[in-house]
Amino acid sequence: MPASRGESDSKRTALSLRIDHFEDIHLHASSVREWRQTYSQLTAGPLSSSLSQIRNPRFHAFRERINQRVVQHGEAPRGRVCFAVPLFMPGTVRMQGRDADDASLFVLRGGDEFMCHMPMGMDMLAITFDGSLFESAVSSTGCVDEINTLLKQPVVRVPAERLAASRRRLMAMFSEAEAQSTLPAPPEGVELQLEQAMLDELLGLIADPACDRGQQHGSSVRSFIVEKCHRMTISDTVNAPSVVELCERLRVSRRTVQNSFRSVAETTPVNYIRSIRLNGVRRELMSTRACELSIGDAAARWGFFHLSHFAADYHELFGELPSQTMRTVRSADR
Repeated sequence: MPASRGESDSKRTALSLRIDHFEDIHLHASSVREWRQTYSQLTAGPLSSSLSQIRNPRFHAFRERINQRVVQHGEAPRGRVCFAVPLFMPGTVRMQGRDADDASLFVLRGGDEFMCHMPMGMDMLAITFDGSLFESAVSSTGCVDEINTLLKQPVVRVPAERLAASRRRLMAMFSEAEAQSTLPAPPEGVELQLEQAMLDELLGLIADPACDRGQQHGSSVRSFIVEKCHRMTISDTVNAPSVVELCERLRVSRRTVQNSFRSVAETTPVNYIRSIRLNGVRRELMSTRACELSIGDAAARWGFFHLSHFAADYHELFGELPSQTMRTVRSADR
């Protein structure tokens, strides 16, 4: 297995900068500090991603770039307020069932469960603040109730030009912090300055009178259908639901299910469910030693009982056979 599966050129400084490059989406997801989440690769082919993180105990900013389409599912860090700003969006994002474009800001409160469908080539900057720090800052704006009401929405529409300007400033701050962290002696208090500057920028964006604070965006029916199917797949991993079963359980037509997956995930329900299950097997393999769990048993846990078909599907999605997947290596095995 190539060493570049999760190569790191990390630097430990006062800014706690870490930069990683991955060829596996599961290593990428597990490397995002403080987030409990899984990423599942939906499009076939080799994965290439990068993850740059800057953090201190009250603040965490990270930029992630992923070449494949993925679905993210997990829980936002507790005690935090989390924002995400799209830097490059080559297609529509579905966040908590809401459609989002490049004039959208994503918001999660600590402990929120989330599901996000990301297109191929997505580039995102995420910023999380300590909850008490953020609430204290909001209290000084003079529009506390309006902002708190607005931030109950997971997708906040903001004026496109205003967001574009904020995006440029935020990325300039992030890039400068990355550069400063490589210095032999980074300037004192740089991480606190970055935290405050990013907080001021985001507060200014959502407190701008041009931002419609009364907006309400409900979850789309198509996103709801895909999310329900996703949850059904992972709740009973051995018995993957068929399209007919999905239609019966959700009381919708086959055409509605097909159109929902095409719209939200740009694939068929059969391919989507198979991809989620294949990602499940991959996580099982990567988190265990070969002597603890065989490939056949891992596949069976996710409803794959015909090993030759399973291996072919696995190879098509990830570009390698299950036997080539990196397994957990412990000191006793070396």
